[in-house]
Amino acid sequence: MTGQILALSGGVGGAKLALGLAHAMSPADLTIVANTGDDFEHLGLHISPDIDTLLYALSGRDDQTRGWGRRDETWNFMATLAELGGETWFQLGDRDLALHVERTRRLHNGETLSDITQAVATSFGIMAQLLPMSDDSVRTRIRAVDGWMDFQRWFVGARCEPPVHALDFIGADKARPHKRILAALADTNLRAVIICPSNPLLSIAPILAMPALRQALAACAAPVIAVSPIIGGQAVKGPTVKMMRELGLPANAAGVAAHYEGLLDGYVLDEADADCARELGKLAISVLPTLMRTLDDKISVARAALALADKIRALR
Repeated sequence: MTGQILALSGGVGGAKLALGLAHAMSPADLTIVANTGDDFEHLGLHISPDIDTLLYALSGRDDQTRGWGRRDETWNFMATLAELGGETWFQLGDRDLALHVERTRRLHNGETLSDITQAVATSFGIMAQLLPMSDDSVRTRIRAVDGWMDFQRWFVGARCEPPVHALDFIGADKARPHKRILAALADTNLRAVIICPSNPLLSIAPILAMPALRQALAACAAPVIAVSPIIGGQAVKGPTVKMMRELGLPANAAGVAAHYEGLLDGYVLDEADADCARELGKLAISVLPTLMRTLDDKISVARAALALADKIRALR
């Protein structure tokens, strides 16, 4: 089946499925919405970690060994910065740095983040449309024991160690979703919405925290499918399970689905979590190996999500 797909994505896990989708269907029919709650200003530069993870993964520039950043990276900038006594807690490789410098320059010249992102995607040979969730500022904060922390200070600087007591998405209540996202959700010919296996609390929640987008998703006629980021009770990468426990949420695949209550039509989960199916109510379910190590794995999970969406659509 053909048709437009809208995918909501955060960083590494979301980028893996986004790449699978780009291979499992016509990439020209794929629009990927990137979380920008992780964005921050550092060393005078505008850093967009989740956008950049998607850019690198979709163009084959990602470092799969390290799990983040660009492959074939060098670190001369950081070494020199350390010599000068500068801030080195957030690592910026030399190749990666060039993107941040160019993005910041163009933002200062009045271009929007969405236009810059699509221009970079095009220059990288990416056929899918990649959109920030908004051109307005949304910033994730973490409330830990000693008070509120900016997200990157918690995530990178403190290595996710301080227990999480609350989350806040500054600016989300007033942020305007990109108009092309709202147009896609209102399109009766939209094939499906896929919520990628990104951290539901850090990567997808900032997107859904924009009232206009959440309302549009709830009203969307297309099937909405989520892929679980948890396998066998553990997060593939990142602090998803740790955070869910600290916030008193069920730290399993069913708990992730519950986080999206009222939005989902279908759910893709791993074989190791098949026993969670009975907790998922009336959701249509697809169960398969979901660990995405290889490109074939990513394509397999993408095809399962698309097939589940098509099955739901055919039954309506």
